[in-house]
Order: sequence, then C-alpha cells, then structure tokens
Amino acid sequence: MTAGPKAGRKADPVADPAPAERFEADRPLLYAVAFRMLGSAVEAEDAVQEAWLRLARTDIAGVANLTGWLRTVVSRICLDMLRARAARREDLTDQGAFDEVTGTGPGSGGRPEEEALLADSVGRALLVVLAALDPDERVTFVLHDLFAVPFDQIAPLVSRTPATTKKLASRARRKVRGTADVPAGELARRHRAVTAFLAAMRAGDLDAILAVLAPDVVRRADPAALAPGMAAEVRGARRVAEGTALLARRARYAAPALVDGRVGIVVAPYGRLALVLTVSFAANGLISGYDVIADPARLRRLRLAVLDPVLPYGGAAAGS
Repeated sequence: MTAGPKAGRKADPVADPAPAERFEADRPLLYAVAFRMLGSAVEAEDAVQEAWLRLARTDIAGVANLTGWLRTVVSRICLDMLRARAARREDLTDQGAFDEVTGTGPGSGGRPEEEALLADSVGRALLVVLAALDPDERVTFVLHDLFAVPFDQIAPLVSRTPATTKKLASRARRKVRGTADVPAGELARRHRAVTAFLAAMRAGDLDAILAVLAPDVVRRADPAALAPGMAAEVRGARRVAEGTALLARRARYAAPALVDGRVGIVVAPYGRLALVLTVSFAANGLISGYDVIADPARLRRLRLAVLDPVLPYGGAAAGS
C-alpha cells in the first residue's frame, strides 16, 4: 500500500506532485480539525493519513474546492472513529494519564511531548468537555464553532438538514459553555483566584499559594489522588500550601473549568481527564477549600464546561 506524505517529509516523487503538494499545504488545517475532533495526536495523524490514501484513490479533476473536500473526508473519518468509540462505551476518564501525572504508572513519561503541547494550544478544559459530547455534536461543534464551516456543508456529514444541524450545534454549544451558578462578576473574581492559584502551584511559590488561601482552608482528596502516606484531609493554610507546592508537575496539566456551575479545576494530561478539583471560596474571595476528585464514578457525575472563550482555528469568533 502506498504511504502518504508524513508531516515534515517531502511528497512521494512517484505520485502526481500536484495533489501531494496541495495535500501538504492543507495538512496543518486537516490535523487541527482531526485533533479537536478526536483529542488524540496519534488518532488525528491516522485520520489525516487515511484522508491522503482516499485522495490518492480519487479522481479530483472535478473537485472545485480541494481544501473543503479534504476537510469533509477527514471529518467523515473522525466521525466514524468517534462513533466506534461510543459503541465501545469508552470511559472518558484516563487512569493511565493520572498514573503518569503522579509518576506511579508503568507508562510514566511515555507519551509524546507534542501531544501535551497540542492540548495546551487547544485548551485542556475544552478537550475534556468535547469528549463528553456525542459524536455528531462534537463534529458539528468543531466544524462550525471552531472552524466556521457553514451548516449546509456540515448537514450531509451528520445526516441532518441544515436547520436541525444548527440545533445540534446549539445543543453542543450549551454543553460546552455550561451555565454558571454565580453572577458574572463573582465568576470572574473566582476565575482570577483559581488562575493565580495554579500559577503559584506551577512555580512552586509557597508565598503566592498562601496569598490566595483562606487561613482555615481545607483540602480533601480521594485516596486514588494521593501518594502513599498522604492524609486524605489537611487543614490550615500553611499545611495546605506546603502540600500544594509539591504538586508543581501535576499543575502543569491543570486548567480552570466550570464544575457543576462553579469555578473549579480540571487536571487533564494530553486533554484526557484525570482529576477534578471542586473549589470553595470565602466571602473575601480567598480559596476556603478544595476537594480533589479522582474516583471515576464521581468524575462521571460532574457537569464540566469551559470558562474561557472558545475561539475558532485562526482567530475570529464564530457566529451562532
């Protein structure tokens, strides 16, 4: 079987150079679409390679918009992969990812750095929330809200009319954005506090951590989230801060998110959910406590949504 051109490689000189060159020009876009749909660098590359193979078997003389045609092909491949996942009823949490964060799993450090960078660029909270959408919702949301593809072009992919596809996108958008249980001003203040908390954790800055904690703060955690010998409950700002400062590596994979309508934190190595922190606040805006949830059954019951604006690939916000 003829191999398609890989990223960073020249096209096969035996093949017709024009389609290969055009494919390579579109590869970054196709890969961006596939990664947001699948949340996996390896699967995204597989989807793009399959699109190359389909291009190689197709007479494109009558294709007016090759970029659009390739995007549609990649989207169909991703939709099939997502539906296969749904049929297997895969768990949305990733114990292997959690093991890597804690450094206890057999595969610790084994995932490519590229995938971590991709998750950062897309947004860990967004990838976690996208994983909770059904396949048709995810494909529709990614294409329309992130890449500004018109509904009449998406509709044939998901076997719906443009009008019902628009409703599908609206439903997905509501899930992605969620609904906050606090006023916008308070939400923004808590978001800033959590962002400062994570920045201090990443830096291992004990004083900065203490600055956002209430004196009587309480940290509770599921046993699966703790290293051997760590207490399930810790009280007092100094003790909580000292324990938190040791978790700089874990904080690298964390991002603010909306958790059951309130500001919280997801820990998602490579965009796959490992932990959730539910955070409580004192009247003065300081963090009064947080629970570290690692139990898969508890994680599945949480309603997760993004806090940051969701922008399409390339910049401008998509219309609704």
